Amino acid sequence: MEILGATLRVCVDDIETAIPFYERLAGGKALRFAREGVEVAAVGCFLLMSGPEAELDVLRKVAATIAVTDVDETRRVLEEMGAAVLAGPLPTPVGRNLIARHPDGAVYEYADRRA
Repeated sequence: MEILGATLRVCVDDIETAIPFYERLAGGKALRFAREGVEVAAVGCFLLMSGPEAELDVLRKVAATIAVTDVDETRRVLEEMGAAVLAGPLPTPVGRNLIARHPDGAVYEYADRRA
């Protein structure tokens, strides 16, 4: 399993207002998509999310998104190490992801860019 980097998850009240700030901060354009009623914008190392409070409450429980080369391999390694896979692997707009709870209780999303 190879970790490629991490993305900071940021819940915002108004994504339209937040995007220009983060685009300037990160020096790039936002990749936008929606998922289950939540508007999402990926900007550099930030993942902005805005939507219904009930959905954001769930998303806030995930500490960060970790980019990996292969979600299937990541699942195997995490389970061998005692982590619990809570969801996935599932398709995303750019690849696949899973949500796992580490033995210490921390919850992370792992995502790859494989179709």
